[in-house]
Amino acid sequence: MVKLGFIVEGATEKIILEQSDFFSYLSTLKIDFIKDVENAEGNGNLLPHNIEKYAGTLASKGATDIFILTDLDRDKCITETKKRINPASNHIAVISIHEVESWFLSDTEAIRKCINTPDYSCTNPEAIAEPFDEIVRLLKTSTGRGIGRHGEIRLVKRMLRNGFSILKAAEHPNCNSAKYFLKKIKELSPL
Repeated sequence: MVKLGFIVEGATEKIILEQSDFFSYLSTLKIDFIKDVENAEGNGNLLPHNIEKYAGTLASKGATDIFILTDLDRDKCITETKKRINPASNHIAVISIHEVESWFLSDTEAIRKCINTPDYSCTNPEAIAEPFDEIVRLLKTSTGRGIGRHGEIRLVKRMLRNGFSILKAAEHPNCNSAKYFLKKIKELSPL
């Protein structure tokens, strides 16, 4: 039986997995999982010697397979990032393009509510090199306010309040990293 564990790059990814509808989705697929997501606190910490520690914690809780979710950031390609991470055989590395905040731009309904712009849509969210900065710009334009201190955490919580879902982000025609993430999850489903 499969039991998933998750190691993520930072607080944004941790909050997305733990506080969105994602774990409910896993339950519908009959996939068991560990609710406590391991936060590496930066993609530079997602190196094999560090991952071992997090993977050990998850294995002690019964994880059979481990997903590692990180951003591409400034790496040239997904292959380069995966090579740096060097995932073990039971680890699946998923790289969001360029940052996981591109998934926010991909969930059209949630981003429209977040920025209070009912006709907003983003044609190619993964082509935006700094999606966090783009969302802050959109917020300033539509509301006259930014995010403030601890902006990334405030943004993810705001997106969740506005109904953000990885499932909806993956429906966007140009959010391939979210699609890939869900595809790799579904491959482990017993259904």
